[in-house]
Amino acid sequence: MPATEVDYDPKNNPHKTHRGLKRVWLATGHSAQGFYFALREESAFRQELFLAILMLPWAFVFEFSAVERILLIGTLILVLITELLNSGIEAAIDRISFEAHSLSKRAKDYGSAAVLLSLVLCGGTWLSLFSQFFNL
Repeated sequence: MPATEVDYDPKNNPHKTHRGLKRVWLATGHSAQGFYFALREESAFRQELFLAILMLPWAFVFEFSAVERILLIGTLILVLITELLNSGIEAAIDRISFEAHSLSKRAKDYGSAAVLLSLVLCGGTWLSLFSQFFNL
């Protein structure tokens, strides 16, 4: 096949048939299912969500600027997003095979490292912004 020919056309993809508001409605349902599965099956997501729910009010109790508040809340959401993406990677790898393989381990480790970095960013942001109130 010549390099100029395209071997993929979205018109031939049975998963790309919905358009407009119907697509938005279905995508919202898929997102809700993703949250449901994450809450039901992913203990790390449940733990991080619990901590986010505990931490979130503190962004409003103390006097922060709008940008600081966005940073506090945004880093909490970033941790949850990263955990969901990591869970997606793990599910895709497990769907392929439960057999131990170095590339499967590497993919899962990359996802885990991404979660760790998001946690470090979140913790550092919160410590930095709250240090002004506690003279840390």
